[in-house]
Amino acid sequence: MAFDVGETLIRDDRGWGAWADWLGVNRHTLSALVGAVVAQGRDNADALRLVRPGIDIAAERAAQERAGRAEYLDETGPVPRRAARAGRPPGAGLRVVIAGNQTARAAELLRALQLPADAVATSGEWGIAKPHPQFFARVVEVAGAEPEEVLYVGDHPQNDVTPARMAGLRTAHLRRGPLGHLWAESEDAHSADWRLGSLTDLVEVLRGK
Repeated sequence: MAFDVGETLIRDDRGWGAWADWLGVNRHTLSALVGAVVAQGRDNADALRLVRPGIDIAAERAAQERAGRAEYLDETGPVPRRAARAGRPPGAGLRVVIAGNQTARAAELLRALQLPADAVATSGEWGIAKPHPQFFARVVEVAGAEPEEVLYVGDHPQNDVTPARMAGLRTAHLRRGPLGHLWAESEDAHSADWRLGSLTDLVEVLRGK
């Protein structure tokens, strides 16, 4: 089982607030811009480009991360552990992987949280990002299973559900965050094997397998 990061395991609101403070813009203004570009089907990072045209996002993000830390959702800790046990015969086990479009520094912070996961990896470490097929090939490799044996959980229908499904993985769409809610009724979201309102729903999903 593999988890996306942003709005799946960590909250993005604190991150966007930090970006607003970093760029010297009102938090509500940046939030509204994020919502606008998401509604247009654009990369949410375009909100930063609207505030500061020509911004080097990677360089600015690296500088920001040296002074901050990602926030961890309260419900996340027990869920992968419970999901790994749910409906499984003793000794069968379930490998849990965390893999998303984040920087290498974000991977360090995630590992420092000592999450109940067997592996943590990010696009910044791999040099390849979603929705590229090679990203999901790496997920399958880290999971140590066949593609159809890997369930990828994420909030972004176009970045998570569709490309993972095309790579042969099982998929679960999580209705969380602006992308998860706005596109919850989209064709991409409906193509997921499961549609979740919460990570805790995974326990019942795995029990039903």
